[in-house]
Amino acid sequence: MMADKAEISRLLKTALGQLNGIMKMVEEDRYCIDISNQLMATQSILARANADVLKTHVNHCVRDAVASGESEAKLEEISLILDKLAKR
Repeated sequence: MMADKAEISRLLKTALGQLNGIMKMVEEDRYCIDISNQLMATQSILARANADVLKTHVNHCVRDAVASGESEAKLEEISLILDKLAKR
């Protein structure tokens, strides 16, 4: 993976910490809106991490594949990921 591993790790650890906090909130029967807000914050962090990974993929892996004339498979991968993101 060419992405900034330290940054991706930081984001994922933050999301993991938030998920643990959300689990505790659920166990404590906390207010639904508070739980929902924390879930959305966690989704936002995960979306940012995913965007960083995908940008790096395009800027390195796809660019290298295009330069070597082997871009078809990488472009298909990107197309499939975009389809998955659009279905959210």
